[in-house]
Amino acid sequence: MNKMELLAPAGGMEQLRAAVRFGADAVYLAADRFGMRARAANFALADIPEAVAFAHAAGVKVHVTCNVLMTPDDIDALPAYLRALDAAGVDALIIGDMGAFALAREHAPHVDLHVSTQASVANAAAARVWHALGARRVVCAREMSLADIARLRQDAPPDLEIEAFAHGAMCMAVSGRCLISSYLTGRSGNKGHCTQPCRWSYTLGELAEGGEDMGACDADSGACGAASGGTRLVLEEEKRPGEFFPIEQDGRGTFIMNAKDLCMIEHLDALAAAGVDSIKIEGRNKKAFYVACVVGAYRRALDGAPIPEVLPEVYAVSHRPYGTGFYFGEAEQAPAYDGYEQETMHVADVVEGGEADAFSIVARCRNRFAEGDELEVLAPHAPVRALRVRNLTWLPDPTDDDPAPAPVPVPVANRSCNRYRFEAEWVREGAPAKSDTTAENEAFAEGGALASGSAPAPSFAVPAGSFLRVRKFRRSARHG
Repeated sequence: MNKMELLAPAGGMEQLRAAVRFGADAVYLAADRFGMRARAANFALADIPEAVAFAHAAGVKVHVTCNVLMTPDDIDALPAYLRALDAAGVDALIIGDMGAFALAREHAPHVDLHVSTQASVANAAAARVWHALGARRVVCAREMSLADIARLRQDAPPDLEIEAFAHGAMCMAVSGRCLISSYLTGRSGNKGHCTQPCRWSYTLGELAEGGEDMGACDADSGACGAASGGTRLVLEEEKRPGEFFPIEQDGRGTFIMNAKDLCMIEHLDALAAAGVDSIKIEGRNKKAFYVACVVGAYRRALDGAPIPEVLPEVYAVSHRPYGTGFYFGEAEQAPAYDGYEQETMHVADVVEGGEADAFSIVARCRNRFAEGDELEVLAPHAPVRALRVRNLTWLPDPTDDDPAPAPVPVPVANRSCNRYRFEAEWVREGAPAKSDTTAENEAFAEGGALASGSAPAPSFAVPAGSFLRVRKFRRSARHG
């Protein structure tokens, strides 16, 4: 496989550390302005030098997003902002606006310029223009197929790099340029404030010929209105008369615009063959645990690990149904519900690790776990292994009244963000394959059918910065 850069999201400092530890070649992040993920923690402009120094110390590049729809006031504020990023030593700016691009050439002369997917570069002619203006890289429009990318690579300048999304949420609008959120809520997705109304539940109805509202459709029968005669509501596009597109709903409504998440981990060789130089993981609104799981999986896949070995990792985290976007044809929607499912739950972050047959771990609690529980260890550049919790102890934080509190033996870790210490007993190596049913996951969590027995691994270390999770299938639906 041709070597491709692995570009990871960093919505904050915790996510940046996880991306670096779990194998990213580069990270992309935003300062406190001009980024398309305003709800992420992001970085204060004054904190960018620290983030860059941390990444550079590990040989990881830093790309900063500057890709919102630019207003005149934004353009006025850009020069000072760009000079600060240049001084901080960032490696690249991701820009979608031509005016902002010109200002970046002037005020950030030491920084590479990458053309954002917001610019919808979908052909070599557009790529050549951006290259002539000084672009080092173009980020492909998400609507491109692999064949389109291969043709772009063939016809574009050889020194122009090509970046493409490989994993994460997809948008039903062209390259994310959508006005639905702005129209319904006053919060513009083009300014980084998308409320994702395309994923909300919309109740179907029908109008009589005279314009009278006949009411909502029945979710069970599909009947629409009292005079509908039991017919189902369908869509008919004016340029395609006679072609009917049925719309279905359940008790929550319908999710006709809800895009599947992208997952290309099984097709990395195809991306490389098309000429992609950098694969990008979407997710600057995601937590560090998500970044660690997904980045770690793609890193191991790029380094040659068998896909069946790493594939369970992308199902371990919260995700919508997966698809392959536009790479092999038209993208698919997930009309049944806007829900997330995951096969594990993040329970703790390892603060102090260890290495031995049985050793002590100090971890910061994120979700409940208990004495005797079997936890999976997600460590950088390593297969998943499992351990059992023994002699669980709460480590209270010092206070003015008790500057050196004594450890407290407890049956359950349930104080969020508090530290706990326990002895780790190795149970088995390897995560199970992706489960098809909730029952299978529950059986595994109880030490049943999916468990592979005891397989001690005395030489395996659990370094600080690892994550602990419990095998627990969960499905949730978000709507409205």
